[in-house]
Amino acid sequence: MSSIADDTQWMDATDQAALVAKGDATPTELLESAIERIERLDPALNAVVIRWFDHARAVAASAELPDGPFRGVPFLLKDLFATYAGQRISNGNVALKNANTISTVDTTLVERYRAAGLVIAGRTNSPELGSVPTTEPLAWGPTRNPWDTSRTPGGSSGGSAAAVAAGMVPFAHASDGGGSIRIPASCCGLVGLKPSQGRITFGPARNESGLGVEHCVSRSVRDTAALLDATHGPGIGDTVIAPPPVRPYIQELGVDPGRLRIGLLDHHPQGGTIDQECTDAARAAATLLESLGHHVEPAWPKALEDSSFASQFGALWSTNMGVSLSQFEEMIGRPLTDEEFEPMNRAQANFAKLFTSIDYARAQAAVAQFRRAVQAWWTQGWDLLLTPTLGQVPVPLGSFANNADQPMAPLATAGVFVPFTPPWNTSGQPAISLPLHWTADGLPVGVQLVAAYAREDVLIRVASQLEQAQPWAQRTPPV
Repeated sequence: MSSIADDTQWMDATDQAALVAKGDATPTELLESAIERIERLDPALNAVVIRWFDHARAVAASAELPDGPFRGVPFLLKDLFATYAGQRISNGNVALKNANTISTVDTTLVERYRAAGLVIAGRTNSPELGSVPTTEPLAWGPTRNPWDTSRTPGGSSGGSAAAVAAGMVPFAHASDGGGSIRIPASCCGLVGLKPSQGRITFGPARNESGLGVEHCVSRSVRDTAALLDATHGPGIGDTVIAPPPVRPYIQELGVDPGRLRIGLLDHHPQGGTIDQECTDAARAAATLLESLGHHVEPAWPKALEDSSFASQFGALWSTNMGVSLSQFEEMIGRPLTDEEFEPMNRAQANFAKLFTSIDYARAQAAVAQFRRAVQAWWTQGWDLLLTPTLGQVPVPLGSFANNADQPMAPLATAGVFVPFTPPWNTSGQPAISLPLHWTADGLPVGVQLVAAYAREDVLIRVASQLEQAQPWAQRTPPV
């Protein structure tokens, strides 16, 4: 292994960019080091499923590589929706994989990644359409968790999280429609910020007014903040636009957040069971926050106790599956067979066909009511909500296996695993998972902080404070 690869494996993106800026390393050297690590480590993990190393080498060597804040830093895109002109995308789907689907345009976010100087070397594994909180698509096979290869890295950004946790790249693209940034961040011991709805454009083709958002998984709060600085803001025609920050997010690091009033939700809000390790993680974080001068007490939005939330969320989620199936069929020019669309997603797409336009409008209205009820809690003197990120520690691979006889079984399993993440996709609020707890067996367990809409600045300020108080950078997985 080269000395550069050895030296940069656990270096965050900010430090890698500094090497290039100082002339201590070239973009080509950083890329070759990342490629070396991918080729050495990925056979055990199956995280990087689409690779365009030769193209990345040409980009890294080009005199026209943009002089952005991350010039020369190697990067990976999740294999879901984020198109890169001239490169493959499968969205975790067998048919698109076999058709060798090539994108013709960059999304606006990918344009911003490239303008920031990132050298994009390939795509990370994603479940088909990002529909489950694990990463085991039939198209590409399972991605394994670097902390325990028998367990899930989470999903749907599990390939990105496994690649970052193993030190292949310092951070990677991720997206979140029900927890898909925060879930794998928790499973893999990383920082995972879900930005506010409308913080980062979905242009030029997708609608930012839905459940999903995009950002990254990283090993440091400063990388998460600096990449948000490089990519936030509306695109042409956006219908939801988050208010701009008062200053760059990177300037929130190390700033005293003052004495915040923080609610603690350490149990399932609707009476379900959660792992004791997850409860312990939230309670330990509460103690740490109190030691830093904050006021923490049991409190949470009572709307979270509404058991009808799951059906409201599920109605929109199923509709997304139906729309995506029709788009896939348009892309390849024919209907997808049952073998080409996973059973759970097919069942949801079929379920969506039963909706009338009135049913969908009523679901949208119910979601709007939920959003207003949840966000009202932050107007009552609360600054943050603290929860476990997940209801369970990383579960064994295969826990969400497709079953044609019971196609919705994976979704039922997901409800137990992720009770704390989907509400904030519906409410549009920013939330972050931080790696503050590990089990005795060495499995990471994340905690989640949720802020008021558009208050990523508060999350970054407090996350930075927690990172300084209880650092995690020294923790590295056995793979």
